[in-house]
Amino acid sequence: MMKASVGVDGKEQCERRPDIQLLHPSESVCQPRCAQPLLNPQPTQQQSCLQKPALGEMLLLTFTIGAEPDRASEQAINMPLKISKYCAVPGCGRTQSLHNLPSKSDSRNAWLKFIFKDVPAHVGKTLSVCSLHFTADSFVNKAQVDAGFAERLRLKSSAVPSILDPTGMAQQSYKAPTKQDIGCQTDTQKCTSRGTQLSFGTLGPKIRSKGTQTEVSCISVGVSTTFTPLASLPWSSTSLKDSRPPKRARLELEGEESASFEVFDQQDTTYESVTTVTESSQLQCMSTQEETKYIVFENCLLQLFDTCPVCSRRCDVRARRKGTFVAVDQLCPHCQYFRQWKSQPVVGSTPLGNLQLSAAIYFTGGSFFRLEKIFNTMHVKSITHRTFRKHASMYLEPAVIYTWKKEQEELLQQLSLGDKVIVGGDMRADSPGHSAKYGSYTIMDLKSNIILDIQLVQSNEVAGNYHVEKEGLKRSLKFLEAHGVRLECIVTDRHPQIQHFLRECKITQFYDVWHLEKGLSKKLEQIGRDKDCQVVKKWQRSIKNHVYWTAASSKTAEERVAKWTSMVNHIQDIHSHDDPAYPQCEHEIRASKDRSKWFQQGTKALHTVQKLLTNKRMLKDVEKLSPHFQTSSLEAFHSVILRFAPKNVVYPYLGMLCRLYLASMHFNENSNRPQAKTKTGKPMYRLLFPEAKKGEYSTRPLKSQATYRYVNNLMTFLFEKVIPDPLPYMEEIHKIKVPETLSAQYGRPSMEEAIERGGLNPT
Repeated sequence: MMKASVGVDGKEQCERRPDIQLLHPSESVCQPRCAQPLLNPQPTQQQSCLQKPALGEMLLLTFTIGAEPDRASEQAINMPLKISKYCAVPGCGRTQSLHNLPSKSDSRNAWLKFIFKDVPAHVGKTLSVCSLHFTADSFVNKAQVDAGFAERLRLKSSAVPSILDPTGMAQQSYKAPTKQDIGCQTDTQKCTSRGTQLSFGTLGPKIRSKGTQTEVSCISVGVSTTFTPLASLPWSSTSLKDSRPPKRARLELEGEESASFEVFDQQDTTYESVTTVTESSQLQCMSTQEETKYIVFENCLLQLFDTCPVCSRRCDVRARRKGTFVAVDQLCPHCQYFRQWKSQPVVGSTPLGNLQLSAAIYFTGGSFFRLEKIFNTMHVKSITHRTFRKHASMYLEPAVIYTWKKEQEELLQQLSLGDKVIVGGDMRADSPGHSAKYGSYTIMDLKSNIILDIQLVQSNEVAGNYHVEKEGLKRSLKFLEAHGVRLECIVTDRHPQIQHFLRECKITQFYDVWHLEKGLSKKLEQIGRDKDCQVVKKWQRSIKNHVYWTAASSKTAEERVAKWTSMVNHIQDIHSHDDPAYPQCEHEIRASKDRSKWFQQGTKALHTVQKLLTNKRMLKDVEKLSPHFQTSSLEAFHSVILRFAPKNVVYPYLGMLCRLYLASMHFNENSNRPQAKTKTGKPMYRLLFPEAKKGEYSTRPLKSQATYRYVNNLMTFLFEKVIPDPLPYMEEIHKIKVPETLSAQYGRPSMEEAIERGGLNPT
């Protein structure tokens, strides 16, 4: 039963819940959710504030206003106590921080006597009493809740409610928020906090507080706990609509108390947020990947856990490590305060920091062993090589292969819709000579300087190392044909097997000029060492330049041969030729008085050089010199591969393949970088002294800084797609046919057997 009084606005108000207004009987039927069944219609000591209302002003559960009071009261008395979501103490009705009726008979009877003056015969099993009716010493963890290290108050087994009037407890019902900053500890900066408090009388469901905090610009480092007493905060009463954010999937960190971990912008000195309690485990993979990390000394870290934040006594601290991950367990033996701090989030059983380190090494083409040496020198704890390889096989390699295949499919699809393409092809062996284990054949679009395909061939897949280049070219051409890419021509070196294969396939082939000039220069240098051929040294540079001029200025094979053979007459100071394709030299003819600089007829030097320039093999190669594009970009790509897969390091097949794909992604992103310029807009150049030019310098345009967007894309793809569900991306791995290792064809003896048979290295 509730007493209704008339408020200042003429509306009737409920005295048990002053925030509920009652309508006149002639207006509506009122069924407030706060109404409780009254066990005794007569006023009791606890219900002294409730007097018998006049007829027409009574409100009983779902009865309409104006029901007969005697009949309603009788029904209420005979009705068993129903399960309530509110505090059972008359005049309270609070919905938060409720404690159920104890099961022990002694404590249970004491609670019932507090709630009811005359305990009814039938009492519900789930009666609840809120925390406001207990004294502070009734709780086990009151200090921890006040400090913000726990959310829910826990009663002692002997606790009994004793406070009837909770109105004086309004100022104690607010739990101050906590803040924990991660990093190295510095002096606390001054801050001013403002918040909004709701009084107990107006507090109802779907209402929460909103606070606005202002801080000076600072960098918070260290693990610290800042507790702001309630009395120091200026409060104003305001009610807010419910805007509770939806729950998010999060990582459960066992043993870690609820706390709010946030990183604020150093330039933003103010922020406004709804004061909620979150967990550090809610940080997602991508947010942690983008976070800043630090190197922290062990002593500096453990000092933060020496003192209990509740009782300020010394704590027992235990640290556990897994790679770069460390977990610290802090236990206070005096007040039993416990906290578990973790240096990084964990996915399943894998710390994210360990994964990020492995990914950073792999995606940038770094060396694990070099980084391990650096870390060991600094005594920085890191992951093992076994862990690195485990991460690579489970997550990193599937991410690399899937990403490259996807980019390659998109590129080839665009090319298949366009005109024929001019490609260049070349092979790179992982070691010089005939002992190479791997050979990688690369196909590049020479117009755009983009890698189209790269094939890895292991030496035991073919008859021998000599056949690796041909096998790589066959696989690449078959792959391009399957994707609808049409070839106009291909520019390669002068490998005899490649010539024969392309001639059978009826594919137009051109030779790279640099490869021909390189072989020619070595032979001219060898001829010039003869004392009878000293004049060759004077003409060596001119003959080399004539190779490039012949290829660039000729349109047909006949014209290239005619211009090339004209060099034999030119070095004798003869500038008219018998070939109609090139009858006369194009330069200005000058009379020369010094005949010593020209080749003389009948000399050994002229005979040797003429034989070299006009032999049958040379003339056939000159016919096929590329008139447009060369493979210099492919040579540059081979230099990029050295950064990802050095020749002195042995990699497994999939590891080598992934590093080739990473080199391809890096090259495709940076091959067409613009030339760098000064602040005034002037183009920048580099001054080089190539070894081949023997002291002569050359200039080269200086390109802008390389970018690594592909690394960021791989990291994003790894943590957003692969790590949550790696199985779909393992399909690309399973499609790759991995050949047997070179040692698989040989039996592997035991170590004892090998030593007994004298297999020791004499060194």
